[in-house]
Amino acid sequence: MLNNLSPQPGSKKNKKRVGRGSGSTGKTSGKGHKGQNSRAGGGVSPWFEGGQTPLKMRSPKRGFTSRNKLVFDLVQVSDLSKFSEGETVTPEELIKAGLASGKKPIKILGNGEISFALTVRADAFSKGAIQKIEEKGGKADTI
Repeated sequence: MLNNLSPQPGSKKNKKRVGRGSGSTGKTSGKGHKGQNSRAGGGVSPWFEGGQTPLKMRSPKRGFTSRNKLVFDLVQVSDLSKFSEGETVTPEELIKAGLASGKKPIKILGNGEISFALTVRADAFSKGAIQKIEEKGGKADTI
């Protein structure tokens, strides 16, 4: 049954082969005479607006983005509860635990609570994170 299936007659049409000899679609292959669109690779980009000022240039620009901005991997204090009491938590440990990617410097933020003392080594700490770690008898070391 499936081997007898075929498309309806007239539903499949061959693609127009342009510029393949005098018998196909004539001398200029339906592209007219001269001009940008008659040439190979011719035409304008989809975003070209005919010489009018393009939308990207017309729209207002605001603000400034520094190329030198320091972007951190952020780890919350509550995430440090994965580690055991008295342990020294280094960036390598945080990467192993899946809390940081290892591609960016690590910053510890003070969101959440921790119930035991830890020594935490990271590139940066928020004031709240330092306070919460030291309240439990831990230590926050900046690398």
